[in-house]
Amino acid sequence: MRIFITGGAGFIGSHTTRILLERGHQVTVYDNLSSGRRDLVPKAAAFVRGDLKDQKKLVAALQGHDVVVHLAAYIAVGVSVERPVEFAENNVVNTVRLLEAMRAAGVRRIVFSSSATVYGVPKHLPLREEDPLGLQSNPYGATKISAEAFVAVYQQLHGFDATILRYFNPFGPNELCDPETHLIPNVIRAALLKRPIPLYWKGEQVRDFIYVVDLAAAHAEVIDLRGLNYFNVGSDTGTKVRELVQKVTDILGYTVPIQDLGQRPGDVPANYATSEKLRKATSWRPRVGLEEGLRRTIEYYRQLLGA
Repeated sequence: MRIFITGGAGFIGSHTTRILLERGHQVTVYDNLSSGRRDLVPKAAAFVRGDLKDQKKLVAALQGHDVVVHLAAYIAVGVSVERPVEFAENNVVNTVRLLEAMRAAGVRRIVFSSSATVYGVPKHLPLREEDPLGLQSNPYGATKISAEAFVAVYQQLHGFDATILRYFNPFGPNELCDPETHLIPNVIRAALLKRPIPLYWKGEQVRDFIYVVDLAAAHAEVIDLRGLNYFNVGSDTGTKVRELVQKVTDILGYTVPIQDLGQRPGDVPANYATSEKLRKATSWRPRVGLEEGLRRTIEYYRQLLGA
C-alpha cells in the first residue's frame, strides 16, 4: 500500500513511518520541517518538503497514494492559549486544505491524529469513544474537535474512509520539540542534568501515558478499515504525574528537587482511556509498559545529552 504521511518528520510521524516501512508499505513523508527534522525520516521513505497551504504541490504529491495518515499539527496546549488564531489556521484550515487536495487527487482514505483533549473535563473514567465530547478548556482541544468534524463531513459527503485516533499522552525517543512543553521529556532532561524538575499542580494530575512505538503501531493496524471509525489509543491506566516522577528517579537511583510551577490554565485534572474498542477491531495491543518505556526514553535522552 502507498501511504502519505503529513508531519512524518516529527516525533510520532517518524516512528509511524518506520513501522509502516517495516510492514512492507511504501511511504511518502510530506513535512515543512517547521518542527520536524529531516534526519528523523527513515531513508527508505520518500520525502517531500512541502506545506499544506501549497495546494498545487500537495495535490501533485498525493497522486497515486492509497491512504493519508494526517499527523501535521501544532500540539502545545499552553501555546494554544496564547496563540489561538495560529492554531485554528494550522490545525483546522490546513486539515480542510488536505481533505480538498485528497479529493482532487482521488485519495479517499485518511487516518487522522486526534487527541484525548476532545473529551474535555471527563464526567467519568476511563473515557470511552461513545462518551460525549466536552466543553473545551483550551484552543488546541477545540481545533481537534473541529478537525474531527471536517473529516467526518468528508466521509459523509464524499465517501471517504476515515479513522480518527484519539491519542492520550505519548512519550519516547525522537521527541525534540523546541521549546519542549511536554511532561516526560522535561522531567527526564531535568533529572539527568540534576536540575529541579518543573511540575504544575504539584504533580497531582492523572494522565494516561502510551509509549510512542505502541501508538505508532496503531496507525498500521487501522489503515485497511472502511467507513467512519473512532478509537482511543492509550494504556488503559491512569498515573499521577508525581508517581511518574518517582518512577524516573527510581530508575536513575537518585532524587531531584521539584520546581513548583503552580497552576496552568487549560489543564484537566484527570483523564485516561479504555482502548478496548481498538483491541477488538484490530490485533493492536500496547506492548511496552510505563516503566520499560521510561527506561528506553531515559537511555535515549542520556545519549542525546551526553549525561
